[in-house]
Amino acid sequence: MSVGERAVALGLADSSINTVDQFVRRGLKNLKTFSIVDGKLDGDLLDKHQLSCYELAFCTAELAAAREVCVYARKVGDDDSLATDAALGFSSEAVTSALQRLLARATDLGLDVVELSALFDDSAISVLRAQYGSAEFLAGIGSAVADRGSSRLPTLLSDDKEMVRDMFARFGADVVDPLAEKIHRHDLDIPDEILKQAAELGCFGISIPERFGGLQPDDRDDSLGMIVVTEELSKASLGAAGSLITRPEIAAKALLQGGTVAQQETWLPQIASGEKLCAIAITEPNFGSDVASLGLKATPVEGGWVLNGSKTWCTFAGKASLLLAMARTEKDPALGHKGLSLFLVEKPAATGHEFRHQQPEGGVIQGKAIATLGYRGMHSYDVFFEDYFVPADCLIGEENGRGKGFYFTMAGFAGGRIQTAARATGVMQAAFEKALSYSRERKVFGNPVGDYQLTQVKLGRIMATLTASRQFSYAVARMMDEGAGQMEASLVKLFSCRAAEWVTREAMQIHGGMGYAEETAVSRYFVDARVLSIFEGAEETLALKVIARNLVANA
Repeated sequence: MSVGERAVALGLADSSINTVDQFVRRGLKNLKTFSIVDGKLDGDLLDKHQLSCYELAFCTAELAAAREVCVYARKVGDDDSLATDAALGFSSEAVTSALQRLLARATDLGLDVVELSALFDDSAISVLRAQYGSAEFLAGIGSAVADRGSSRLPTLLSDDKEMVRDMFARFGADVVDPLAEKIHRHDLDIPDEILKQAAELGCFGISIPERFGGLQPDDRDDSLGMIVVTEELSKASLGAAGSLITRPEIAAKALLQGGTVAQQETWLPQIASGEKLCAIAITEPNFGSDVASLGLKATPVEGGWVLNGSKTWCTFAGKASLLLAMARTEKDPALGHKGLSLFLVEKPAATGHEFRHQQPEGGVIQGKAIATLGYRGMHSYDVFFEDYFVPADCLIGEENGRGKGFYFTMAGFAGGRIQTAARATGVMQAAFEKALSYSRERKVFGNPVGDYQLTQVKLGRIMATLTASRQFSYAVARMMDEGAGQMEASLVKLFSCRAAEWVTREAMQIHGGMGYAEETAVSRYFVDARVLSIFEGAEETLALKVIARNLVANA
């Protein structure tokens, strides 16, 4: 494809994306009209349109991913024509997917079915779908990838980021990957062999400023560096390495946002060095993502607070010696999230699936691991607090931090979402590499599996989706480093996590029966990917309460 042809093709993609996006925006405006009372958006009325909100959130995420992968293809230019092919293939499928979602909900959204149907004949969309959504074109991407024997496209990262990526890729391949299957199959703790070397590489200080012993520059955020590292760790193993950065990142952001100088100087160096491994205790059994309703009680006593209540899905709580716990310090339930505060809760590190610690004063903290399909190694726990004492200087912000815990975690939540998108990309990369290798080696009816068109189409689609996910997350990271990108972090999380489920499923399918065998790594990738749409903001909550509500309010 010549320079001119590439420009025309990518212009076609842009035009198609923008055309469909206009109807998405029209649907959002109609939902706003349906849900306005006295000039204000009424949440209860909007909830009567949850399915429409859900579909529009996905439309927005898919189209945003398509835009970013087209931007990427232009930057790559002549360096790798496969980047343009991947962008065009993905854009064609994203436009078609969004149109189908809109058509399915047209009546609910107040859109004209005839007008929407006519978009399939729109000149740009019609050509995009015919030329770049065809089986021949998609199979061509898969065939090209198989011929070159590599699934990597230019990253366009700076030299220093490439150096960091390479360093953690080697760590993942040499240290994590050889242990990953054993950890998964036997549901083991992450061994100290991994944790020690991760700490030596600065893994736990990725989001902590250099002045506190971390790797992040003192004068700016480095979300891009964080997700580059996360992707490589997740490629090696989601459960044994991919989430090592998440908990210290959330704790560090909360401390940097609301902690006193003394708290920052005390805790951040210990977190950065790996001396204090972290867990996050926010979710509760009866409330899930409904943070405003949390009920863990913090009662003031002489010298501090006592905690009573429970948390669930507290990942890594066993080996962690520091829990970031959100508790209700204010008695008035009407305060909602304004009555919540954050505590740094110390406990002894413990191995295995259960732990119990009793303080000299009698307070108890105990936990039991929840058996899960995948994401093993980290272990997620139910945690119970009974009169557990926390010193006053472990309330983040101390007295000035009372009632502000929710706000202190917001930056960490956004970081956790984009990081989860990077985790999804890492798992997709691992699955793609295994599928590509197997398709070239395994013969069926006398030919390699990869010689058949359907396999080539699968590989082409995986390549396009993986590229879109990676470049979308890179773009959002750059936005966040400039102080923006909060909504985009939710969008990329929504898109990439669902994509990871599909990609790992297709990689497993390419393996046939062997894909279902535990001895094959793709079976682990498949069960690990399933958690991505659930944690760091469940897909439904993210789509309805964060993305759609924001989009409708601003329509």
